[in-house]
Amino acid sequence: MLSKYDKDAFRQAVYDIIHQIPYGRATSYGAIAKAAGYPNWSRMVGRTIKESGSYTLPFHRVVNSQGMLSGKNCFGHGKMQQLLESEGVVVVNDKIKNWRNIFWNPINEIIFKV
Repeated sequence: MLSKYDKDAFRQAVYDIIHQIPYGRATSYGAIAKAAGYPNWSRMVGRTIKESGSYTLPFHRVVNSQGMLSGKNCFGHGKMQQLLESEGVVVVNDKIKNWRNIFWNPINEIIFKV
């Protein structure tokens, strides 16, 4: 069981990673969990986003591992898709087209500050 400190550290790591997702790119809950050091916590990433109560971070750039807009209900009718499309991301039937090219892997692209 994790302590409150560990949960707070996880939450902050999730926010820090999401903050770095580039414009016009997207990543998955699982990729964020892995980069945060908890590879089996993809659902906790989703919960952390949902519980944040803030939309100052680019949460719309976080989707499931297949590129599906699985968190779209948290944004309101069509808003997640609109935000992605405003960045040039093509979405068809609630799925990001060219997912392999749009996918941003934080493990490969973030330089963590120690």
